[in-house]
Amino acid sequence: MAAGGAPPLVLLAAGGTGGHLFPAEALAVALQARGVIIDLATDERATRYGAAFPARTTHLIPSATFRGRDPVSMARTLATLGVGTLKAWTLLGKLRPAAIVGFGGYPTIPPMFAATLRGIPTILHEQNGVMGRANRFLAKRVTAIATGFPGLAASIPALSAKMQHVGNPVRPAVIAAAATPYPPLSGDGPIQLLVFGGSQGARAMADIVPPAMEHLDPAMRARLLVTQQARDEDATRVRETYARFGVQADVAPFFTDLPARMAAAHLVISRSGASTVAELAAIGRPAIMVPLPHALDQDQLANANVLARAGGGMVVKQADFTPERVAREIAALAADPARLSTMAAAAHGIGIRDAAERLADLVLRVAGVANARKENS
Repeated sequence: MAAGGAPPLVLLAAGGTGGHLFPAEALAVALQARGVIIDLATDERATRYGAAFPARTTHLIPSATFRGRDPVSMARTLATLGVGTLKAWTLLGKLRPAAIVGFGGYPTIPPMFAATLRGIPTILHEQNGVMGRANRFLAKRVTAIATGFPGLAASIPALSAKMQHVGNPVRPAVIAAAATPYPPLSGDGPIQLLVFGGSQGARAMADIVPPAMEHLDPAMRARLLVTQQARDEDATRVRETYARFGVQADVAPFFTDLPARMAAAHLVISRSGASTVAELAAIGRPAIMVPLPHALDQDQLANANVLARAGGGMVVKQADFTPERVAREIAALAADPARLSTMAAAAHGIGIRDAAERLADLVLRVAGVANARKENS
């Protein structure tokens, strides 16, 4: 507990997309179970993805991403970050948190930077296999860095002393789904296929996977039960394409029960954001991963390679992601149920299902809150 017996407050700072908010949500649950009060600092996008975030209060902090390199764009971005830092400085003076934990994305810069100026203990969590630009900017200034994948410390020796590998926290729904055994695939039984591109959707999945059905034989199409996440503007044509080839499909812009759907899947086709790879490993499901091709840091490729090297999935680059290739991989895997089961076991073997507890331990240690403990302990 904090001084005077009051519960400690920890402020979580995260960009307003699922990739940042999901691990922050998992940590929030773990810390709340230890009697810690949670506030969230984020941007306006969280109103879509983080509406049910388990925090006492959500604080919207002005922020911006460096998109253009021309002087005017740079000046506008710096000005917005400056305004956000000033707002965060004032907010931290009122809240006086025991620590602040950043989960990446430019919305973390103002509150994390303001915290370092105020001398508040700061912890970064880097979800990806390579460090993102916002976290690189903050890394030298923060107290500690938690990593989602092993090996990051070796790639940045100057920061290794403050790094600790804890894994990527996964939501309680993922932990619950992880208890579901891999569903056996019979020689002629239904094949559950899950297709998604992250919390913001992916046009490539809508463009490539449904047309792949044309290249499968009718008997295989009849066995497929597809669940696909597609953007609003793509959903109608995705449904129509599946219907044209006689494939049963459940298509929606976002599935709130995605972990349960992942647990029911025999095969997943997805991007390879850090949260996606962590959930695939925690639940233990084989995947065809298509890394986002234009990322400056190639973080999704690094993430996918971790699962692929373990034998839990395969990496298909965007340039090779064609309807013909998708159909070929689906047919080959469906014809080899033993291989799918082996891939599922390999993915499960590298999953870190207690990452949220590991990160909570680190946060409380850095914050100097040694006597916080689980309410059910």
